[in-house]
Amino acid sequence: MDVNEFVTEQFEEHRARLRAVAYRMLGSLDEADDAVQEAWLRLNRTDTDVIDNLGGWLTTVVGRVCLDMLRARTARREDPLRLRLPDPVVSRDDGDTPEQQALVADAVGLALLVVLDSLSPAERLAFVLHDLFGVPFAQIADIVDRSPDAAKKLASRARQRLRGTVPPTRPDPTRQREVVEAFLAAARGGDFAALLSVLAPDVVLRADTGEGGVRSIVGAAAVAGQASAYHRGPGAACDVEVVLVNGAVGLADFEEGKLRSVLGFTVVDGRITAIDLLADPRRLARVDLGLG
Repeated sequence: MDVNEFVTEQFEEHRARLRAVAYRMLGSLDEADDAVQEAWLRLNRTDTDVIDNLGGWLTTVVGRVCLDMLRARTARREDPLRLRLPDPVVSRDDGDTPEQQALVADAVGLALLVVLDSLSPAERLAFVLHDLFGVPFAQIADIVDRSPDAAKKLASRARQRLRGTVPPTRPDPTRQREVVEAFLAAARGGDFAALLSVLAPDVVLRADTGEGGVRSIVGAAAVAGQASAYHRGPGAACDVEVVLVNGAVGLADFEEGKLRSVLGFTVVDGRITAIDLLADPRRLARVDLGLG
């Protein structure tokens, strides 16, 4: 095996983890792939003899690339508080590939990725790398060009801002499926009372239709009314399948065989506290269903 083949083999061993890091940083599968590709290009321009820890080196490079992407995204954004739904990772219960499993491991659901987007780029990097991947603050400090203590404070501020916005643990998968299926049955039947029974009083529905950003609806009555209108009963020309969305039970809605929307759910204590609905046709066209 020559040097180039060896380097390629070593890089491929780290690819899934690097993509998982970039996905958590960016919430975009395409941008995550771009960040990993940039790391590969930089590796090919580097003398690998001076790299003591390839995994750490690649993580640092991906972190820097993602930080630059986040800063550029923030600079372009007219409204810095405008939400953006992340790209969902969708599969059947038994259809996850190892790469999909890496992307959604450690309870990184859509709800967490949504609130991560409210952090500053440096806060998001510090939190993702340290809290989700165990990268030491000394290494993070080098990426953000600050001291280790300053990097530690970035992660601490991120935790404070995230506290209470997502559940600390995922619910039992069986119970979560029961709640989501109850929601689906009530929505299909237009059963307003049944919808209220599975929705938390302060539930939030975040919907990205591709028109004017993310629309948020808060409160059980308002969300139940929207859900009743969205699913038009068993006679409608649509097919809804229970799937995994970022490792949690969700729904994929098809109309005449074409994906119309993907819904991710956050369930706490047997009630739905958040629904993230992606219905942007352009983004849905890029969703890798993994549904076979």
